[in-house]
Amino acid sequence: MTTSDIKGVQVLGKVSSAQSEILTPEALKFLASLHRTFDGKRKELLLARLTLQAELDKGAQLTFPPETKHVREDISWRGAGVGPGLEDRRVEITGPTDRKMVINALNSGAKTFMADFEDSNAPTWNNLLDGQINLKDAVRQTISLESGGKSYKLNPESAVLIVRPRGWHLNEPRVLIDGTAMSGSIFDFALFFLHNAHELVKRGRGPYFYLPKMEHYLEARLWNDVFNFAEAYIKLAPGTIRATVLIETLPAAFQMEEIIYELRDHSSGLNCGRWDYIFSYIKKTRMHKKNVLPDRSEVTMTVPFMDSYVRLLIQTCHKRKVAAMGGMSAQIPIKNDPTANDAVTAKVRADKVREVTAGHDGTWVAHPGLVKIAMDVFNEHMLGPNQYHIRREDVNIKPSDLVSSHVPGKITKQGVVDNASAALAYCANWISGNGCVPINYLMEDAATAEIARTQLWQWAHHGAKLDDHTLITVPFLTNILNEEAKKVAASAPGLAVGNIEIAKMYMIQQIGAKVPSDFLTSDLMHYLDPGLVRPASL
Repeated sequence: MTTSDIKGVQVLGKVSSAQSEILTPEALKFLASLHRTFDGKRKELLLARLTLQAELDKGAQLTFPPETKHVREDISWRGAGVGPGLEDRRVEITGPTDRKMVINALNSGAKTFMADFEDSNAPTWNNLLDGQINLKDAVRQTISLESGGKSYKLNPESAVLIVRPRGWHLNEPRVLIDGTAMSGSIFDFALFFLHNAHELVKRGRGPYFYLPKMEHYLEARLWNDVFNFAEAYIKLAPGTIRATVLIETLPAAFQMEEIIYELRDHSSGLNCGRWDYIFSYIKKTRMHKKNVLPDRSEVTMTVPFMDSYVRLLIQTCHKRKVAAMGGMSAQIPIKNDPTANDAVTAKVRADKVREVTAGHDGTWVAHPGLVKIAMDVFNEHMLGPNQYHIRREDVNIKPSDLVSSHVPGKITKQGVVDNASAALAYCANWISGNGCVPINYLMEDAATAEIARTQLWQWAHHGAKLDDHTLITVPFLTNILNEEAKKVAASAPGLAVGNIEIAKMYMIQQIGAKVPSDFLTSDLMHYLDPGLVRPASL
């Protein structure tokens, strides 16, 4: 399909009758306006990421930006006031935007639901547009579903909706503006905002967002500029939007106050995006052997560089009177095995106790079955709607604390196998259209798959050894990937063998690369919607 009614706009994907209610001429005009105004700056900032990575590879050290010292030292400014419905965020549930998930998450008993177009979503054209339909219906409380002999509909009281668009680095190749693929971030944000912002305000809420994978305060400034433009475009009161930023990259940890400051008219806090943060730590320190990490299971929130980042985030948020949100518990309940399920429950409870006693104002879970566990912990330890009064003035984090290479633990054969299996299964599912995959009783998304991918590369590149002194080499990992691919195929008969083979060849290419790719989602994007005809400009 080529849309010619809007000058300079091409839509390359097929649009169903229902989807045309989302991709309206008005929406295409809005997308074009945002792209033409902001895409140049977006690309400039993405180039700056590459420049920084090159400097880090050569041994440069991250530090708190000297040019913004005045922002950090000025104690007078605050983030935005709390948005209606965001006063108490003690438990948030996250997941993709398919219809059943949206209903179940909103009915889960959590305070908010982060509807995800990013790491737990494979951005097929239908996933994106159908997801927008589902959210539009959810906002109007008309969403329902008949499936498997069951009826699903919203409860009278449901969670507050927050939407996560894709990160700045991802394009939306099925919409071209003046011959260029537009930003996936702007595509996801703009469609939800245009169709729902006024309706949300009318219902006593607002357009609320989670912003992923930023690496610099100027990227937050760009989002703030987009928000100001969007509010003016639809004649919404300035400062109506609220945005929580995921601190899930190593550079962003050095600029937390600046990120809140840039979004201060729209900011509702920061979140410890723990899994992506580990991935970013590996990626940013990739050329330095001292930063090689042990098995993923050993890199807990209590290791020095993770603990430092958490304490700094809580201190920073409470200094600026915004929410300091805890991270994701990726565990999922284990049916028909009470002993194993009790172990999951104990692990989740311990994680949430750690978060609430550290001073977090809320936390994330990936499954409705974990909401009550997390809620009970926060109800016991957090009597008010938040913990802004816990200032953490005892915290004094130095730049070296955030990149500490002291991470105790071993690299084991099982750790290598687990990474290979998780990366293969996730990548094969992702290109099949599923971005949220239960593997070994963990809800894996792109972030955890990225850890698996980059750890395998890191171990081979630096000649790491297993705890039995076996040298980790590319041939050693290739043999494991071949074996694990067979196991994935046997354990998931519904998964296309061709997609498992694509995942395997991709991982073999990655472990032997000079440097790992920035994002597997960018690498594998062209496998989604394979029948789509793309113009030469792409």
